[in-house]
Amino acid sequence: MSLKDQPHQHKDIPTQRATTPVDNAPERGTRAAFVAVVRIATGLVFLWAFLDKLFGFGYATPSERAWINGGSPTQGFLGNIDHGPFAAMFRGWAGAAWADWLFMLGLAGIGIALVLGIGLRIAAVAGTVMMLLMWAAEWPLDRFTDAGEPTMSTNPILDYHVIYALVMIWLAIVAAGNTWGFGKQWAKLDTVEKNPWLR
Repeated sequence: MSLKDQPHQHKDIPTQRATTPVDNAPERGTRAAFVAVVRIATGLVFLWAFLDKLFGFGYATPSERAWINGGSPTQGFLGNIDHGPFAAMFRGWAGAAWADWLFMLGLAGIGIALVLGIGLRIAAVAGTVMMLLMWAAEWPLDRFTDAGEPTMSTNPILDYHVIYALVMIWLAIVAAGNTWGFGKQWAKLDTVEKNPWLR
């Protein structure tokens, strides 16, 4: 029998089962919405702190110590630091006009950027610097104050300042301003296109 006369043998060729692509749009939409909620909520934390120190709503800042009434936004916090290697430096900054202005501009700028979803890279850098300075001021590594009283530190490294900094960095990385914000419009501005660090 010649090769031509032999019956053709079919090899079993694995066939790929046709699959319908899963529509992940609802899941992506839910994720984007959650990220937007985290962004806006974080921004409102900073805006509330700014407004409370500016007007003195009677929560953290009584009205008589409001900035518009002549109070200092940094005096209460920095002036009462009683432990840590930088305590004397921070107490020296307390009530200084430059410190008050930088602190208040930082709170307002970071809050507005996060709520609107614009300039998140700048907000992340500025917010991280602010949070690290506040972490250093509170110095959670110490268990006792200079007078021997407990500092009430709950964690020597990871406190809320570090978490806020990480959240702001994450929001900038994932371009959180593109959902429920003006991130896309901001990115299309000529100045921002030429200077991507402004995004």
